[in-house]
Amino acid sequence: MKNVTVRLYFVNLSLLSAVFLLASLPAWAQFSISGTINDADGGVLPGAAVTVESTYKGTFADANGAFRLTNLKPGTTQLRISLLGYEPVLKTVELNQDAQITVSLTKTVVVVDEVVVSATRANQKSAIAYTNVSGKELTKQNLGQDIPLLLNFTPSLVTTSDAGAGVGYTGFRIRGSDATRVNVTVNGIPYNDAESQGTFWVNMPDIASSVSSIQIQRGVGTSTNGAGAFGASVNVQTNSLERNPYGEVDVSGGSFNTLKTTVKAGSGLLSNHFVVDARLSRIVSDGYIDRASSNLKSFYLSGGWYGKKSFVRLNVFSGMEKTYQAWDGVPESLLKTNRTYNAYTYENEVDNYQQDHYQLISSHELSKNWRLNASLHYTKGRGYYEQFRANNRLSDYGLPNVVIGDSTISRTDLIRRRWLDNDFYGAVFSLDYNSFGKLTANIGGGWNQYTGKHFGEVIWARFASTSDIRHRYYNNDATKTDFNLYGKAYYQFSSKLNAFVDLQVRTVGYSFLGFDNQLRNVQQDDNLSFFNPKAGITYALNDRSSVYASFGVGHREPNRNDYTQSTPASRPKAERLNDWEAGYKLQSQRMAFSANLYYMKYKNELVLTGQINDVGAQNRVNVPNSYRAGIELEAGTVLAKNLRWNVNATFSQNKVKAFTEFLDDYDTGEQHVNRYTNTDIAFAPNTIVGSQLLYTPVKGLELGLLSKYVGKQYMDNTSSENRKLDAYFVNDLRFIYTVKPKGMNEIAFSLLLNNVLGELYESNGYTYSYIAEGKTVTENFYYPQAGRNFLAGVRIRF
Repeated sequence: MKNVTVRLYFVNLSLLSAVFLLASLPAWAQFSISGTINDADGGVLPGAAVTVESTYKGTFADANGAFRLTNLKPGTTQLRISLLGYEPVLKTVELNQDAQITVSLTKTVVVVDEVVVSATRANQKSAIAYTNVSGKELTKQNLGQDIPLLLNFTPSLVTTSDAGAGVGYTGFRIRGSDATRVNVTVNGIPYNDAESQGTFWVNMPDIASSVSSIQIQRGVGTSTNGAGAFGASVNVQTNSLERNPYGEVDVSGGSFNTLKTTVKAGSGLLSNHFVVDARLSRIVSDGYIDRASSNLKSFYLSGGWYGKKSFVRLNVFSGMEKTYQAWDGVPESLLKTNRTYNAYTYENEVDNYQQDHYQLISSHELSKNWRLNASLHYTKGRGYYEQFRANNRLSDYGLPNVVIGDSTISRTDLIRRRWLDNDFYGAVFSLDYNSFGKLTANIGGGWNQYTGKHFGEVIWARFASTSDIRHRYYNNDATKTDFNLYGKAYYQFSSKLNAFVDLQVRTVGYSFLGFDNQLRNVQQDDNLSFFNPKAGITYALNDRSSVYASFGVGHREPNRNDYTQSTPASRPKAERLNDWEAGYKLQSQRMAFSANLYYMKYKNELVLTGQINDVGAQNRVNVPNSYRAGIELEAGTVLAKNLRWNVNATFSQNKVKAFTEFLDDYDTGEQHVNRYTNTDIAFAPNTIVGSQLLYTPVKGLELGLLSKYVGKQYMDNTSSENRKLDAYFVNDLRFIYTVKPKGMNEIAFSLLLNNVLGELYESNGYTYSYIAEGKTVTENFYYPQAGRNFLAGVRIRF
């Protein structure tokens, strides 16, 4: 099977090379279309997008509203002209000679939701690498798996699932950066957990069914609210305005008793002003790993008022998750004999959490040139994870030993719950300026505060000592305040040259229970200030191609454990990233191609070394010099009338210049030190390839071969071959058949055959080593992913 995998991988690489070669070939055609885009009053509309329907060909109007498309084939050509805030226009042009046209766009009758996120999203002038994923594309894959799996085929992205089947705890890395380094916003509102800085998609089950678009910005990206983007930003926009009433029922199921049920409805635009959208979802799955079950419930409710110049929308959505824990992974010794092994056997070893979101989003046109977007938000999270603990010390739970006659009992079996009860609230805004000429600009920012109540309870013990029912054995509250302001501007120097500058100031205040220099628990505070400048240029070589370059700075504060498990003396420093990006883009009728070079240089990157600090914790420490450098290639091409291919590849090097490893030596009671130079950063594969080969033999039927190759990954920073994840190559088959019966919008039947070649692979893991009896012992744990499995579904939209 491995030989088959390698052969298929190289076949895909050969095809990929062929596509990139084709991108450099000229497209000989005979005619051109040029023209001007105006508004209803005759003013020009720079930045309007002009695309040739059913092709990759497109361009943008310059500062004078002018555009030009060349190398067009003779015959009927249909253009689509669009601009945010204006009704799109379809224009048919008969080409038997060069054509000159003028197109007028009229303002939309009501404001569209997209204006709210426009300030924080990248565009063709941003000089950074980004990928837009539409709600339509998400729907094709949305059969119960979480958003990380739905985004699996975007560039530089690697996914993982604790339960092995894509339901429950899932995550991704982008350019080797984990969830704590990827900034996520929902409608421009921060989503990352303020303390751990991670993103837990399981807390928003089936949010994909309420998403209209997602933008992934790789690298530092544009200024955003929330935690600093250190590897990428993911900007999620939920439902956009649906003008017509609708109803939808989605039912899907498959392997591991997976079942997803979703019901959606919307009022459409009532009285030309009001709209209501609603969704109710439930997802259950047994998981691939033993007992790694998930029971996920969620709803989404949104109501809005829309006017010609303003809108206000209230979003209320909630998720409840109950997942059986599969956090410990599978020991290496069991991978060949019991890949679905789960160390937890207690019947209620579950994570049980609910998260409620309230978003009040508004946009107001102050004048022709100025628009104000402002949002208030509140998130309430509460829940616990329950664990059976064998033979734990009573003293660890603040309980005295139990004395029975001459016997003293100092240890007991018990069941504990560790709780998190948190509140997150604040406001974000942007003030947008458009001169409808050479200058567009944004001023924005946000103020957000998080309060977290961390506490633990013993709910049962074999020997209860002096404890009461639900004995509380620790409390650890924290408050974190995040404030930022940014300003950015785009200026069109000429019809070919555009530049942008983006300046952000961010402050963080954190109050928490930590240790002082006498190892006593005391409340501590830390206050940090960051300045994150960015700048870039874009130059149009012609109407088909452009080049760009940018530089950006990002900072990121330590997370909760870095603070609470250290003293002020041993506390790590904030991380800094200098990010250089440069790229080339080409669009023709049959092909779109881009190449992006990046060099991300880190100062004080936080990594695990095994070193024990002054409070006895193996916290992360700063390494002074590390980097990620690579090239990202993307291509989409029409191979034949009914055959399309979208493919991307990332080739990179990800290095720590000097790394020191600390191993516990149980023979001496000390720590042994190993020093390394120029080692690979953990979980940063040097090669990632994604491919979607799509065939439409007849109207309404799409067949897809979806392939993903991920190179080997090391589980720590030593580049040790005995501490790695092997490379893997996974192929899926997707079938979608859509019909449009009379009196109904559509019925879509979907079948997704995952991992059709039965690849045995692990997408995540962890490792630790120690010295005992004079030998170095390494213990590896892995998260195996499911072999052949399927999902099938039907979606009915009225």
